Amino acid sequence: MGEATIRDVARKAQVSVASVSRALNGLDHVSEQTRAKVAAAARDLGYVPHAGARSLSLARTNAIGVLLPDVHGEFFSEIVRGMDVEANRRGYLLLLANMHAGSAQAKAALQAMRGRVDALVVMAPHLDRAAISRALPQASRAVLINAPANVRSHSNIRIDNHAGVRAVIKHLKAIGRSRMVYVGGPSHNLDAQERAAAFASASSADERILASGDFSVESGNAAVRGLIEAGERFDAVFAANDMMAIGAIQALRAAGLRMPEDVAVAGFDDVPLAEHLELTTVRVRIAELGARALSRLITMLENGAAEPVSELHSPELVIRRSTVPNA
Repeated sequence: MGEATIRDVARKAQVSVASVSRALNGLDHVSEQTRAKVAAAARDLGYVPHAGARSLSLARTNAIGVLLPDVHGEFFSEIVRGMDVEANRRGYLLLLANMHAGSAQAKAALQAMRGRVDALVVMAPHLDRAAISRALPQASRAVLINAPANVRSHSNIRIDNHAGVRAVIKHLKAIGRSRMVYVGGPSHNLDAQERAAAFASASSADERILASGDFSVESGNAAVRGLIEAGERFDAVFAANDMMAIGAIQALRAAGLRMPEDVAVAGFDDVPLAEHLELTTVRVRIAELGARALSRLITMLENGAAEPVSELHSPELVIRRSTVPNA
């Protein structure tokens, strides 16, 4: 004998297939008597609802789409880890995609997700408000991470970059550093823009040397190596993310400079590798950020859409041996 079907349950309970579907899916317009008859028939027959058919009947997939600027590197692996833990706890799956370029690729990625997921988490520090509006209609179910503060169409969870940068500058000045190299991130990235602006406002022109990077280890190495070769004198390096700070450490060691005695080094994000390298950094609690975004999205799905809110995720300074020898 084959597996029982929904029609078998309907025949045994003496109700319509539609009533069985409504009863098993917990929908309204089903009497308690009918619900009990269906449950008993399904139990007697050993009927197991087909997951794919159930998702179609509810117009739900129990999947969440996640769009990131990249899917490589410790920052993105941590944020996905936080989302995955929360998704698993709440009974959802994740589908990942990346969107390196502007709104055209973002829109293509969103179209590819359509029909496959119930809602989206979109990390978009490289898209402005107009690009987000073009790619993500206001009616779409989504939560944003690190989108511009002026985006009001969807809930937006942002990192307080200004507070994090100010904490690092205050610390470097407190330990007597007066000539600081700042290695900035890509100019089109919102986090990089905010961190660069905060550094400029927290330091004077004679205290700072500016260098450019792209958030990669290689760019941090190249920036600091170039300054050393040019004969620049400095006693601190602050990189706009941990990966560039790690590249800076490589360049300093290759030049025979001691850390922190000759040059103190600080980063931003606190990726797992930062602790192993004893790097002073700004702890963002990356996995928590991902879990928070997913939790807000699932709550919206299950309880109905609410008014969009903006949350500012407060970071904290973690002092390690890269700036204080006995930290």
